[in-house]
Amino acid sequence: MDKKFDWKKPIKANIFKLRILGLWPDGDDTYKVNLYTVWATICLLVFNLGPNIFQTANIYFISDDLEAVISNIFVMLSEFLSIIKAYYVVQNMRILKGLMVTLNSDLFQPRNAKQVKMVQPSIKFWKTNYILYWSVTLGAVFFLSFYPILDKSGKEHQLPFMAWYPFDTTVSPAFEITYLYQIFGVTCSAATALCVDCLIAALHVCIGAQFDILSDNVQHLHDDSGDFDRKLIECVKHHKEIVRFAENTNTFSNWIILQQFFISAVSIGMTMFQLTMVTPLSSEFFSQISFLSSITTEIFMFCWYGNEVTIKSSKVPYALFQSQWIDAPLVAQKNMQFFVARCQKPVQMSALKLFYLSLDTFVSILRASWSYFALLNQVNQR
Repeated sequence: MDKKFDWKKPIKANIFKLRILGLWPDGDDTYKVNLYTVWATICLLVFNLGPNIFQTANIYFISDDLEAVISNIFVMLSEFLSIIKAYYVVQNMRILKGLMVTLNSDLFQPRNAKQVKMVQPSIKFWKTNYILYWSVTLGAVFFLSFYPILDKSGKEHQLPFMAWYPFDTTVSPAFEITYLYQIFGVTCSAATALCVDCLIAALHVCIGAQFDILSDNVQHLHDDSGDFDRKLIECVKHHKEIVRFAENTNTFSNWIILQQFFISAVSIGMTMFQLTMVTPLSSEFFSQISFLSSITTEIFMFCWYGNEVTIKSSKVPYALFQSQWIDAPLVAQKNMQFFVARCQKPVQMSALKLFYLSLDTFVSILRASWSYFALLNQVNQR
């Protein structure tokens, strides 16, 4: 191909948002002592960590009220998770920048227009999920932030989120300033989670697309150009680089996904419980529905794309058997045996190898959420 395929192009908007949030230093560098690091510190401490601290402190004063605790904690858990995600992005920035460099390396480039067309459906599906995920999450943020005004409870100086502050929030202008601070805080928290989740999903899409390209290259080892053994060695190098890319992606996302699965299971159960306590078709009801849709989309995205990586990596050995290997030199056939043995084990994206990203895992999380909901419902009825 004359024109180089830009793997980073579909995620440029996502990276730009990470940069605004203080989570993506310029170029291929990590954090340095400069103004951007100061901005990153303000975003993380003041607008991500700050609201969570005040909401956590409030639990002490409402600990004897189960309904109040749950309505306080189900959003607080998601905000806490966004802090964890931001931490692991900062900690693994060098790995992430290395992944970006690898994406546009010569080894990862499609060889022809057919391969470019082959990877487009996966990229388009990621874009569709990206838009859907942002839409439902921003909808949840809107309803959670403005339901006191929409329900006309704002006149009673009710804040969107129950929290403790070392000053009286029922008087002006403290009420208005605190209200804006909570909105800005939950927006930053949601945007952080959205950007990190979409970045992980995009990396999984790239891994799956690379296996598609590899399978096509392997399948056409015996074409008119000859030199079967040389092209097989290039495919082996490509496979090793994909596996290394997947391992580095796992290193970055391991803890994020593990804690995401646990917190999502709890949050979905709590949100379903909250839905039984609010007035149907009220603004608070719609905020709970939007929040539930956002969390469900989030874990589905992880499980779907992780499942796709496993499926596509398992197709490589079958592509090898379609490469007319019978006509290959004996040395190349022996090399193929080793390559087939290596490819027998598919690549699996995981959370510390405790959970593998698959559709079965998605169903298991939903079942666990239902168990949490049933438990909370029984405790409340007593």
